[in-house]
This record gives sequence, structure tokens and C-alpha cells, in this order.
Amino acid sequence: MTEPTIPTRVLIVEDDPNIVDLMRSNLAVRGFDTLVSFDGSKTLTLLDTEQPDMVLLDLMLPEVDGFELCRQIRERSNVAIIVVSARGGERDKVNALNMGADDYMTKPFGIEELLARILATLRRTRPADATAEAAPSVITIGDIELDLPAQQVRLAGEIVHLTPTEFALLRELALNRGKLLSRAHLLRRVWGRGYETETEYVRVYIRRLRAKLERPGGAPLIITQPRAGYRIAGD
Repeated sequence: MTEPTIPTRVLIVEDDPNIVDLMRSNLAVRGFDTLVSFDGSKTLTLLDTEQPDMVLLDLMLPEVDGFELCRQIRERSNVAIIVVSARGGERDKVNALNMGADDYMTKPFGIEELLARILATLRRTRPADATAEAAPSVITIGDIELDLPAQQVRLAGEIVHLTPTEFALLRELALNRGKLLSRAHLLRRVWGRGYETETEYVRVYIRRLRAKLERPGGAPLIITQPRAGYRIAGD
């Protein structure tokens, strides 16, 4: 007898009941389990007790600052985070990505686009569910070691915490070591098709990887070729 499939659990952090109803009804008919935090104040408690697979986070909440809440969620968990906000400026998007968001959508949004982004983000943040590719199990770059099956990175023997999106980006660069990869290629391979124009995603996440893995004054891990892309130096 096969084990029953556990539905994907989505935590909706949103104070507009109409948007909550729209999200919940469309997610429910597609088999998702949903939880709601209407003002953001119970989000961290629900994150700990309910262990959702994804958070859909509004930034403009009555009780808490959405950016700070995003940061706190990311500090506690590798859960997938999609910001869904009426704040459409590039600075807001970059700030949310810097706080650990995996994706950013601006209201008003189409439900099909939301569902497509949810599925793309889940594929990225659940690499174990992806189709296995022929790849080495461990990649060593100087004093950095990537354990691909364990999705773990060590720097000089010490574990470095990477989010699933950070790991997916580093993995793509490491598997193509020495090759120049365009932003469009990285967006397509890491975030998915339809993200090719979201160039700030790559810039933010490259910066996050550098901050975690490059030593001050040392040789760069990731090399930028202006207007062309990024690469990790060959052997």
C-alpha cells in the first residue's frame, strides 16, 4: 500500500480578506493546504508549529514590517518565500530579495501567474524532487566544497548556510566552472522559464553568495564580465 501524498502547505500572510479568499480558493482546488496570518503577528509561530512549504508574504501589514518579517522568516527557515505586494518599485523588490525572498510579484496579479510562480519556486526549493542529472557528488573549488546530494557547502571545513535558491545558483555556476553564463541562462536554469528579464534577481543573489563565500582581500569566487554574465574561474 502506497503512502498518501502530503499536500503542499502554503502560509498566506495578507490582511486583505478578498485577496486571501482568492488565493485560498484557487490553491485549494489544486490540492494545496493553506494557512492564514491576517496581520503578520502570528507568522513566526505558524512557521514553527505548522512547518509550511511556502510563504506568500504581503509587505504592507498592519502589525509588523513586511521586510523585517521576511528577514526573520529567512533566519529561521529555508521555506520558500514569494512576496506578493502592491509595492512595485525596483528598490522594494531588491530589498525583499536581500532579506531572503525567493521571488517577488506585484499586485494586481493574475492567478495563473501566481500559480506558475509557486510551482517554479517549489521546484527550485525542493531540489530532491527534481530530475536527477549526471553530475559529480562533490565539487571542490579552492577551500569551498559543494556536497550536491546533501545540498551542503563548506568553506575551509566549516558549514556555510545557503538558502535553496543560493545553493541552486552556486551549483549551476560550479557545474559549468570556467564557462561564462549569461544572466538569462542563470535565470532560466535557476528560477525557471519566464524569469529571463528579472536581471536584479541574479545581481542580488550573486552578491549574497560573494558575501558568504569570498574572503576579504582574497581571490574572487565569482567573476563578473560586464554586460555578459558570470563565471567561476576554471582549474
